[in-house]
Amino acid sequence: MPFYVMQGQVPSKRHIAFEKPNGELYREELFSTHGFANIYSNKYHHNMPTKALDVSALSVTHGEHWQDSLIQNYKLDSRKADRDGNFFTARNKLFFNNDVAMYTARVTEDTKCFYRNAYADEVIFVHEGSGKLYSEYGVLEVNRWDYLVIPRGTTYQLRFDSLDNVRLFVIEAFSMVEVPKHFRNEYGQLLESAPYCERDIRVPQLQPAIVEKGHFPLISKFGDRYQQLMLQWHPFDLVGWDGCVYPWAFNIQEYAPKVGKIHLPPSDHLLFTAHNFVICNFVPRLYDFHPQAIPAPYYHSNIDSDEVLYYVDGDFMSRKGIEAGYLTLHQKGVPHGPQPGKTEASIGKKETYEYAVMVDTFAPLKLTDNVKQTMSDDYNRSWLED
Repeated sequence: MPFYVMQGQVPSKRHIAFEKPNGELYREELFSTHGFANIYSNKYHHNMPTKALDVSALSVTHGEHWQDSLIQNYKLDSRKADRDGNFFTARNKLFFNNDVAMYTARVTEDTKCFYRNAYADEVIFVHEGSGKLYSEYGVLEVNRWDYLVIPRGTTYQLRFDSLDNVRLFVIEAFSMVEVPKHFRNEYGQLLESAPYCERDIRVPQLQPAIVEKGHFPLISKFGDRYQQLMLQWHPFDLVGWDGCVYPWAFNIQEYAPKVGKIHLPPSDHLLFTAHNFVICNFVPRLYDFHPQAIPAPYYHSNIDSDEVLYYVDGDFMSRKGIEAGYLTLHQKGVPHGPQPGKTEASIGKKETYEYAVMVDTFAPLKLTDNVKQTMSDDYNRSWLED
């Protein structure tokens, strides 16, 4: 994160005795990244965070590798993969490689379990629904169309106001999810030219510590493996914390898009970066102002990256037959671009209303059987003239 936060009670210096009113010690936990060489937070617990009663294996599946999928353009309706489950069991894996994995989920159940993704940062785009994210750091309000950025190792719960219609697009990053470096100055402050600023970022608000002994199930995810750890003490027992590692929220509607004289490349709609992939988003914006500008994108081949688009809302200028909750995958080495008539129809248009989340990867993506079961069989023929 680009800025430091301190909440609750913390001692005057790190790593010194910090006593409770009864003379016992609060337990300091350093939550660090990159082997103590990058951003970190210090958390002060009432009890040792290491106290566990037992650990056991847990079986949760999200989709199997589709071994013989073709290298081609794909369109799929993720809603066809919907199944019952809570905010982590309902996830359906669609695309993955060694850097990133992408899931969609319709959440139909609540859970009292705590959850921790031990190996991956998570970016959860809340397509439909609202509620609260509870973590050691406090409570974070969750709104429709929020990006929730949750650092790996964070113990949290995600609860919704209603389960009538909750839909998520989840990105697992096996490297740190970061605000792009060229959005920040040398001190970490977001630049005037960045498409969002610190005021747009929402952080958790620490709540009174829950000092409760019992049996508290924590579900931990290690890559594709799950385990259940039974904690002896409630994990949300912090008296205070400070640092730069914590879950936070940003709403897609706060993104300030760039506008150019001619069509800007997708990289100008950048949102977050990680190792070997980026996250961008498309939002309502004015179109290009050259008198002969073609607002629709030019045909292009992704020779260095695979491109995934998750469609959120609006009228998608370059595609036909797209609804909210659909995804497209355009793989490296296969040309793609506007469908017939879309280039001509865009000329002279002054603005567009569309919301979409894009993930571009620099290593090829593998597909799961969820793609096979939800794909449109005729998408490759959608560029043929009638």
